[in-house]
Amino acid sequence: MLSSFESIPTRERVIVALDCGIDEAFDLADKLQGKATWLKVGMTLFYANGPAIVYALKERGFKVFLDLKFHDIPHQVEGAAASATGNGADMLTMHTVGGVDMMSAAQKGAERAAEEYGFEVPVTLGITVLTSMNEEGLREIGVSRSVADQVAVLAEQAKIAGISGVVASPQEAAELRELLGPDAYIVTPGVRPAGSERGDQSRVATPAEAFAAGASHIVIGRPITQADDPAAAFERIVAEL
Repeated sequence: MLSSFESIPTRERVIVALDCGIDEAFDLADKLQGKATWLKVGMTLFYANGPAIVYALKERGFKVFLDLKFHDIPHQVEGAAASATGNGADMLTMHTVGGVDMMSAAQKGAERAAEEYGFEVPVTLGITVLTSMNEEGLREIGVSRSVADQVAVLAEQAKIAGISGVVASPQEAAELRELLGPDAYIVTPGVRPAGSERGDQSRVATPAEAFAAGASHIVIGRPITQADDPAAAFERIVAEL
């Protein structure tokens, strides 16, 4: 199944992960300004600097993927999603294992805050199985399903909850596109250009493979951020696609 995202320019579907300190994050943002559309702020950067990092990146013209992976009781997650939306996040995440009620609460909080602040409702994503995990890792936490089956079960819960889509590895993207339909966001970390090191990722693919499988967006960190010329590395990836 084709996705409805294929008409969007490729550079607007590549999310650069800023898994670093604030000085390096600003340096990378300045180098990628006018080239990349999306930057990802994860726990390391956000917990050290708070909402100010989101404001600063928004002021530089970027869309911000705030990847904090909410997982708590529905009331707390509703409040967290509302706060993140009020801070300007354009995309946010929660763990699908928190259940349908929790994910629905996150969507409610995001919609409420967007209306209150006059913002667009952010993209709401459910984390399925972390790309650092494999089937052995699932067994260690008591999950007997295969990775693919576990991802599908959790993605179905996200669909029922009414959130925008899911985060999963590129290896599950094709099945998820069939399951969730053409308009769902399927954001895939674990993307590595050919020849790049895997790092701590277990389930990986190249950018071209991820998009061909049905990903709406891909997340790339170290192959861009640790390159001698991050802007050139970003442009090479876009050109390959």
